Parts: sequence; C-alpha cells; structure tokens
Amino acid sequence: MKISAKHVKELRDRTGAGMMDCKKALQETGGEIEAAIDLLRSKGEAKAAKRAERKANEGTVASYIHHGGRIGVLVELNCETDFVANTDDFRALARDLAMHVAAADPIAVDTGDVDPDVVQRERSVFEEQVAREGKPEHIRERIVEGKLGKFFRERVLLEQAYIRDPDRSVGDLITEVAARTGEKIEVARFSRFQVGG
Repeated sequence: MKISAKHVKELRDRTGAGMMDCKKALQETGGEIEAAIDLLRSKGEAKAAKRAERKANEGTVASYIHHGGRIGVLVELNCETDFVANTDDFRALARDLAMHVAAADPIAVDTGDVDPDVVQRERSVFEEQVAREGKPEHIRERIVEGKLGKFFRERVLLEQAYIRDPDRSVGDLITEVAARTGEKIEVARFSRFQVGG
C-alpha cells in the first residue's frame, strides 16, 4: 500500500515521532491513523522502559499560581540532558503537571511514595466496609485490593487521570513526551500550597 506524505505528516504532527517511524507504522497498519498512533505509543512505551535505568539529572522547576493566588504549585521535572530540558515540549509538560497538581491535589508522585501508614489506614477502612457489606470471605481481599487501586488512581500523581484528557493518566502523558524526546523523564517531587490549607 502506498502511504501519502500527507498521512505521514498528520501522524507525525499528532505523535511527534520521526518521519520514518510514522511511515513504517502506517504501512504496518494499512494506513489506519488511529492504529498507527497506538502502534507508535506501544513502541514508545517499550523504549521508555529501556530508558528507565538511565539517570535524569537535568530538568526544570515549573510553577503554577491558580487565579486569585489561593493555590500555588512547584514541580521538579527531570530529564537526561539540558538540551531536552530547554525544549518547548518539556517545559510545556512541566507547566501542565504543575497545573494538574493544583487541580487534582495528589498526595504522592507514585504509589511507592505513599506513606505506609496512609495505605494501611485506607486498607483498614476498605476491609471494614467489605465486612459490613457481608461479602463472601473468599473474595474480600480482591475487593479491598480493587478499592485500594481506585484510591491510588484518585490520589497518586502518576496514576491520576490527566485533567486535560481524562482518557489517559499523568504517567501516560509523561511516557508520550519521553518517547518524543528520546530521554527518560520523571517527576522528582512537587509541593502544593493552599491558603488556609
């Protein structure tokens, strides 16, 4: 099948992937743009997994002050080189993450960073709920784990649905930008301040 330059450009504009990668993805998917996007995303996630061992010592600190000045956020976003740290894509991601933190109020960057006492308290509450509901003993633990997973998706930054596109998580957004830049990108930390909070 012949793939037109127009289709390759459209895919490149939507994904940020290289021209040849876009052309190959379109050839593999018979010219289907959405399928090609999914294919490029899966390849990008595989590349991002390979980059996980590399050090991310460069980056930026982004800030966001919500209108009225009642909420302020600082986010440290790291990457591997100062070249990527100075790109518009990377800086836009940092700003978007700061705005997301202001709106979604996460308690930790990822699930491993959540205070074990908080996890245990939530687990105890969920176990009590399940027991009160009279659920059969043999499925209670699975129900509790499901409720704990939902808690993480609501309260942990990388697990949260991205406020500008709820169909993907913040972690997915970071992976997509990492795939476009070719570098490991990670949120080192964030601080959220709220007047009276």
